[in-house]
Amino acid sequence: MAAHSESIIREPLITGKDITYAKITNDILRPVENMPGRAWWIGFTIASLGASLWVFAVSWTFWYGIGEWGLDKTIGWSWDITGFVWWVGIGHAGTLISAILLLFRQNWRNSINRSAEAMTIFAVICAATYVVSHMGRPWLAYWPLPLPNQFGSIWVNFNSPLVWDVFAISTYFSVSLVFWYTGLLPDLAAIRDRATGIRQKIYSVMSFGWTGSVKTWQRFETVCLILAGISTPLVLSVHTIVSMDFATSLEPGWHTTIFPPYFVAGAIFSGFAMVQTLLLVARKVLGLENYITMFHIEAMNKIILLTGSIVGVAYLTEFFIAYYSGGEYEQYTFLNRFIGPQWWAGCMMYGCNVLMTQLMWFKKVRTNIPISWVLSIVVNIGMWFERYVIIQISLQRDFLPSSWSAFHPTWVDMSIFIGSIGVFFTLFLLFVRVLPSIAIAEVKLILKSSSEQAKKKLLQHGGLDGEQVEFYKESLVTFDSVELADYEKL
Repeated sequence: MAAHSESIIREPLITGKDITYAKITNDILRPVENMPGRAWWIGFTIASLGASLWVFAVSWTFWYGIGEWGLDKTIGWSWDITGFVWWVGIGHAGTLISAILLLFRQNWRNSINRSAEAMTIFAVICAATYVVSHMGRPWLAYWPLPLPNQFGSIWVNFNSPLVWDVFAISTYFSVSLVFWYTGLLPDLAAIRDRATGIRQKIYSVMSFGWTGSVKTWQRFETVCLILAGISTPLVLSVHTIVSMDFATSLEPGWHTTIFPPYFVAGAIFSGFAMVQTLLLVARKVLGLENYITMFHIEAMNKIILLTGSIVGVAYLTEFFIAYYSGGEYEQYTFLNRFIGPQWWAGCMMYGCNVLMTQLMWFKKVRTNIPISWVLSIVVNIGMWFERYVIIQISLQRDFLPSSWSAFHPTWVDMSIFIGSIGVFFTLFLLFVRVLPSIAIAEVKLILKSSSEQAKKKLLQHGGLDGEQVEFYKESLVTFDSVELADYEKL
């Protein structure tokens, strides 16, 4: 763990005074080792009520069947598949932050990857529940799996998109879970060494006998790189498979080859927005401002801006393809999004995902915490409406006017979706209560190179370009935990 110098114009990834290895451990483990505060209990109570609503609505669906949803012979997919695609998309940011940014050696990922990976696990669980619910016979949910013949035929119905989704989700979930848990091992050992009684025994089992030897660290880093290499193609493949649920059909508005890259960009877009929503609250409630800094927030906002712009280009491309194709059904499908009975949903989709996102071109917006938090929520609202417009409005008006229909969600549809949000936040709140929300070992790796106190040492040694120093001091204004008065003395 040799220290190395870093450019002075790079903003620090760890802020605060007198940050030591011991202080990093104490700060990050404080929410795990101490009793939860009032804010945690309020959030957990609300999330638990939502999860209870989900249990009731799903049980109602299992008992009475999916006829309790607002589906009919024209609209066989609606809020269920909308919620499924939305949750799978949210789960993409964890793999991107964990795997791709690790391979590119981006150190700013070290403070946010643990929460993003956990968010991936919980989002995929919420998505999987939609697949099971939509099967109609959930007690036979194991049928799409390649099981031995004593459980039935090994040949599943590969014509069913549900089978594609099962393969995509199971692969993504398995690799993401192993990647997330592998990264937890050093931190679980740190909790084990500080705990007593039954907690020490539990964390001792969970840490798999981690010793912290040089050989252990070498194997740990090798395994992490291998898993990152395996995970990287999943970012592209999983949502590509989900997009093919639609692209392989002949339905107007679905039958297009732009869907795979379009869905992948949208998934990363919504995933980073959810990471932003969670971490902006967590950094304040858990007191982690020194480790999740304004640099991290602005970097995530830049990725949201980039992927949002890609999604905007995809929207324009869709319109051009419909116009250039000369197909009247395809053209009407996109026109219907603006003049049809649910025009407001199309306006929400384009307004939230394209227009509102462009505000992030301005640095004052990207570095404003309340505005960033609101925009992250707006993005996920817009991405839900995007999936709703693609699935629901396309099915409402197809080839035959005699089969046109209007979808009206029932209380079961709405309860399952709202309840799935409650399940997600319940799992996330339990995660920050029993496991470190920031990777302790990875944050310590950058303490001697990328922290604020490391930058101060560079200033004290002198011999630096004056313009670079002034640029660095001006950038510190964006950090709420940095005091410029400390730099006037140097």
